[in-house]
Amino acid sequence: MALLERVSIHGFRGARTVELQPQKLCALVGEASSGRSTVLTAIWMLLEAGAPVPNATDISQGADGGRIRLEAAAGERTYFLDARPPATLNLNREGAPPVLFFPASRRGSDLVSVATHPKAVKAVEHLQPAEDDGGAALTAGIQRLVDARVRGLVLLIEEPELYLSPQAQRHLYRLLRRLAERNNQIIYSTHASSLLSVAHLDELALVRHRRGAGATLWQPEPLPADASFRALAEFDAERAEIFLSRAVLLVEGMTEKLALPFAFDALGYEPDSEGIFILETGGKANMPLFAGICNECAIPYVVVHDRDAPRGEQPNESERVTNRAIAQVAGRGRVVQLVPDFESVVGLSQNRRARKPERAYRRFSSGRPLPEELSEAVERVVAAARGEKRRPSGAGRSPKARPGGAGATS
Repeated sequence: MALLERVSIHGFRGARTVELQPQKLCALVGEASSGRSTVLTAIWMLLEAGAPVPNATDISQGADGGRIRLEAAAGERTYFLDARPPATLNLNREGAPPVLFFPASRRGSDLVSVATHPKAVKAVEHLQPAEDDGGAALTAGIQRLVDARVRGLVLLIEEPELYLSPQAQRHLYRLLRRLAERNNQIIYSTHASSLLSVAHLDELALVRHRRGAGATLWQPEPLPADASFRALAEFDAERAEIFLSRAVLLVEGMTEKLALPFAFDALGYEPDSEGIFILETGGKANMPLFAGICNECAIPYVVVHDRDAPRGEQPNESERVTNRAIAQVAGRGRVVQLVPDFESVVGLSQNRRARKPERAYRRFSSGRPLPEELSEAVERVVAAARGEKRRPSGAGRSPKARPGGAGATS
């Protein structure tokens, strides 16, 4: 049975116009209330004969003529639901693939919403009885579907990571991938980095809510084979938070990662509340890779890196090549360059390389004035996270600190 190749959602709840081309495994990634559950519910309503039909409360604000249009293509077939609640409803589900919907609200009970297709009903039998509670019940149910070698199902899952430890989440992710490999299609929403893979960027669908536009969706292209292998080697679950962030601050190493939260604090910001992820790239040479992933996924970001040469002097050849590569991938408007390096800007002794993170921590927590370059980096990434244009130096800062203006080398 052909699975879904394209889904179009128009005028339904927060999704005024959303287009999705799901792979066999598709992760809907975004903040709460971004529209991920809306996408799953729309697909379920379209495919499942036992699902409720849309009513007047499901119409998007500003929808053309109060119309809801849901459409999906699978092979040579097209399915649609066209409604102007409560007056008219036209639909075609003939030949639609069987669907199972696992809402988060049912995680502690029988797991699945109503399912009427004979193949879906048979699959539900494999899920029962749910001997475990919460996330363990979902994992056990997916394991039974894998063992039963079910095929041709569309599974829609809200937050599969609920109530699971990180290890259990990774186990569940492997089960979902095995189930998808058997000609099933799994579309799920998640906030868990352990359920995402940088090696499969094309399996991500980044859902965001834009004021005045409702839910929007961005699907990246897969990385080239060589870049995919490098990314797989460099990405762990923590670095995969890049896909769950409003904006990312790319830094070279752990010294900067541990010290920069104090720079945010000095300016009256809190990275987590702003949805900002400070990602240490494991060295300047990796920055073009991470910047390229942010570009492909349309994730706002700022890069902070050492120039590795004093002002007026040229860096050595390898540093020039790396600096140039960063500027080419990120664009100079996203780069804050530290001259000659982080230690000099912060005021750490160049003769004491040991215990740098600890000494940087003490330097920032002592309340000393914040260097202008770091102030500039923080202001830029906060503006990016808020979807604002870059603020002028000092704009929007807390009276807690006014440590000088911008002057970063870009």
